[in-house]
Parts: sequence; structure tokens; C-alpha cells
Amino acid sequence: MTDPIVVGVDGSGRSLRALVWAAHEAVLHHCALRIIHVLHREHVYASTPAVRAREASSRDRGVVAEAAAIARESHPELEVMTDLPTGAPAAVLLTESEHAHTVVLGAKGMGGFGSLLLGSVALQVVGHAASPVVVVNHLATGHRRIVVGVDGSAHSRAALAHAFQEASLRGAQLQALHAWSYPGPEAVVSAVRDAAAEEHRQSLEEWLGPLRETHAGVEVVEELTHEDPILALARASDRADLMVVGSRGRGGFRGLALGSVSHALLQFSQCPLAVVRPSLRPVPD
Repeated sequence: MTDPIVVGVDGSGRSLRALVWAAHEAVLHHCALRIIHVLHREHVYASTPAVRAREASSRDRGVVAEAAAIARESHPELEVMTDLPTGAPAAVLLTESEHAHTVVLGAKGMGGFGSLLLGSVALQVVGHAASPVVVVNHLATGHRRIVVGVDGSAHSRAALAHAFQEASLRGAQLQALHAWSYPGPEAVVSAVRDAAAEEHRQSLEEWLGPLRETHAGVEVVEELTHEDPILALARASDRADLMVVGSRGRGGFRGLALGSVSHALLQFSQCPLAVVRPSLRPVPD
């Protein structure tokens, strides 16, 4: 059975945008949608599901019920599951990610998931989740383009594989963007700069080659740019339905397991941002 798309909701407008995006993704991937709302800390020590249910406020239940109703109304064929788990939000989401196709979060909210986006909890989730994590700041549709940041690292290769899969599923164009800078003065001899640019172009071709063969139907546009990758990717996100980048995971639960580029794009991406780590789960035979 395909793992579900998991979305965290808190009743805010931005978390509802995440819900809308997650529901559409679940339909696209032919999997269930799992809606979760983490209860406040006073419920953390509820010993049984019955106690937890009694302590959950009417608002908490209402948030989940409203989200489920919106998803079912938009996609009557979609299997929708809900839960009101207790615990520390980061720990709950990381546990959910172990059995999720993707975890989806809103960019900001009224407490709970969204408002923690730029705090330690959400950064831990984005940096350490076992599944891809998509942060929905702005909904974007109609471009039929997915942008992926590429630099040849293990995390970038995982992002590239994810982006090819998503582009193939959507029938979308894939824009592979590699931003680089020459380690020398700006007035360097043109021939040297040209040689460096050609070396980067060849590297990009090598990274793309195997995935182009396995996803022959995906139109790929290569973009090499001599500028800061944050600026280049943020600009490209304005013309994309989804942006995919790698996370610089260092293992463990503590710490911020994000590189500066993926961290900055959490704020500046103009479309949903998928952050991908190399898979820690065994690949089926």
C-alpha cells in the first residue's frame, strides 16, 4: 500500500493552503491523505486515547473536522484519515514521516505547525524527516514547470530524482538549475571563465544523464547561472508549480540540518518548496 500524504493543520489560512495542496498531491499519487493536528502541551501526558479524546478541546476537533470536510468536498474519491496526536510537534512529525510519502506544512499559522516554520521545531522536521517535506508558502499552478536546484551532492541527487518523478507524474517541464561562482577575481581572463563554465555544464549533463534515460518523457531545460544560488532559485520559483532542493542532513535530532540555500528558500520561495534528503528507508526488492 502506498504511504499517505501527511499534512499538519492548525486552522489558519496558510495551513488550509497546505491542506489544499496536500489533498491534490494525494489524488495525483493515488494515496490516502492523513490530516493531523498536534494537541497543546497540556495533553502530552494523556495516558490513553480515551483520555486524549476527552481533553481535546472542541476547537481542536473542529480544526480536524473542517480540514477533512474541505478535502472530501474537493476530492470525493480521496481516502481521508485524521488524528489528534499528542507530544512535542517535531517528534510527532518526524514519527509521521517514517510512514509517509510526503509531509506537508504551511509556512505560517496560529501556533502549532505553521508558526514554528522558521523556529527550531520546523527546521528539525525539514532537516531530519525520513520522507520529503513540502512547505507551502504560496500556492502556484498553471506554470507546468518544476524547478530543481542541482549541485552534485548526495542530497542534490536525491532532490533531482524526486523532481524527475514529480515532473513525470504531472507531465511538467523540469528546469534543472545549477548556480556556480568562479573562485577568483571578477576581472579574470575570459577564456578561463569559459573553461570553468564548460566544466560546470559537463557536470550538470553527467548528473542528469541517468535520470533522463529512466524518465525519457520528461522535457528537461538546463540552466547554468553565475550568481548566488539563493537568488537564482528564488527568482525561478516565481515561474514554477513546485521547487525541489536537497537538505544538508547531518544525522541525529538536534541541530539545524539544513544548508544555507534550503534554509533561505523556506522564506523566499514563491511556490511550494520540497526539501529532500537521501532515503534512509530500505528500497523494496
